[in-house]
Amino acid sequence: MAGLPRLLFLNYFRIAEALAYAVLAFGPPGLEWTRQSEPLAYGVAVLYLLCALGLLLATRRLIRHATLAVSGMLVLDIVVAVLASTTMHDARIGIAMMLAVTLSAGALLLPLRLSCFFAALATLGMLGHTLLGSRRGDTSAELLESALFGLAYFAVVTLCHVLGRQLRASEALAEQRSIDLANLAQVNELIIRRMKTGVLLVDDANRIHQINESAWMLLGNPSAEQRDLGRLAPELSRRLYHWMTSGKLDETATQLADGVPEVVPRFTRLAPNDDSLVLIFLDDTSLLSRRAEELTLSSLGRLSASIAHEIRNPLAAIRYSAQLLAESHELSPTDQRMVEIINNHCGRLNEIIENILQLSRRERSRPETLDLGHWASGFVEDYKLGNDLGIDSLRVISSGNVPVAGMADPQQLQQVVWNLVQNALRYGRLPGEPARVMVVVRHGEHGVPILEVIDRGPGIAPKVAAQIFEPFYTTHEYGTGLGLYLARQMSEANQASLEYVRVAGGGSCFRLTLASAYRGKGADEAVAPG
Repeated sequence: MAGLPRLLFLNYFRIAEALAYAVLAFGPPGLEWTRQSEPLAYGVAVLYLLCALGLLLATRRLIRHATLAVSGMLVLDIVVAVLASTTMHDARIGIAMMLAVTLSAGALLLPLRLSCFFAALATLGMLGHTLLGSRRGDTSAELLESALFGLAYFAVVTLCHVLGRQLRASEALAEQRSIDLANLAQVNELIIRRMKTGVLLVDDANRIHQINESAWMLLGNPSAEQRDLGRLAPELSRRLYHWMTSGKLDETATQLADGVPEVVPRFTRLAPNDDSLVLIFLDDTSLLSRRAEELTLSSLGRLSASIAHEIRNPLAAIRYSAQLLAESHELSPTDQRMVEIINNHCGRLNEIIENILQLSRRERSRPETLDLGHWASGFVEDYKLGNDLGIDSLRVISSGNVPVAGMADPQQLQQVVWNLVQNALRYGRLPGEPARVMVVVRHGEHGVPILEVIDRGPGIAPKVAAQIFEPFYTTHEYGTGLGLYLARQMSEANQASLEYVRVAGGGSCFRLTLASAYRGKGADEAVAPG
């Protein structure tokens, strides 16, 4: 539709041209408008005016076939111009000039070769009319006029074609720039709306013009009609006024509404030396604290890993020496007890080192589709072979004949469940009774795969349960506080969630909700047995 304005101009000019022919044909009878029969001039003017009106009304339909439509129009214009010049001989110069305008408008829409073809056709028509007039006794000066008009036709057609090509290139570039600008504005709007930092645009009347989602939440989810910053957040309005009058920024954290995190507001003018519009940024202090904690944990993990590597070699030497000393037959029972204590503490220290190294490595997960029932059975058998349970019990409870398929990295899932089972056997027992631990595999709500480690011990107090997944938090004198933290980190790396659920009647349940595997035709063959 880019050529619609030019086609409309061509059709409007044709209307004006047809009206001019009608005025010439139906002019005062005392003037000699024609040199041939007047009825032919009347018919040419009327028919051309009707065709011009019809083409104008059909402009929007013709634009779909612009080249063919303009070509047909120019043929009509040239034929009518030659007939009008023949029947209205005294007005031939004006008719030839109007034809030049028509050819120029057509050159804006047509290729150069086709435009030159119509310029040649118009030139031949005018020369033919002149030759016909010369045979009737007219002077040969008209032949020179027609030749000069022909040269003018070729010149204006070439010039208008070049201008039209540049105009089309400029229109295409402007349209592309407009699309790019609209896309950029949409991207900027989406970025601002999804930013974790709250952003508000406030004018000098303290009225909010724009607000993103984070700022809306940090202001307590106000209604859309509330736009007055003074009523919505008086403390923020006071700080803005203080910044605008004194130029000093109050960087202390403040809470703008009940039940929302504290924020640190920052202000900046939208334009230099112009206070009409001010941007307000609200930095959530909880996000800053979380980032600082992540940086601290990362630095601590790297430092701990370097220290753990240095401890591992002398620890291995101590444990090897203790094992050699335990093989001696000359040790007294007291010395044997001491060697046993050394071995136990070496094992505990090695466990601490392994946890710290896992904290620093953070290996990437490689999830696979697992049949959790088969996997859990194999895990329990391997655990019993590698650990002496004594009177404690560890068993698997599966959901029956329906396989439970989940996505997880087998090695990382092994570490997570091993840690949970180890904690359940160690802490999930009542005084004087053996530990009873169950690994339950079942489908949850909406068919999600769930793996639970349940014990029948005393459970965990609510205050303690709220902190058990935090790093370095432990209630045991020999604990490191990293086991459950690492278990949750590895679970999240596998797009799973690990949570503590208190069991009614006593006991604890650590629930691992995994990502669902695709269950379609042939899914039973696709599920690996672990």
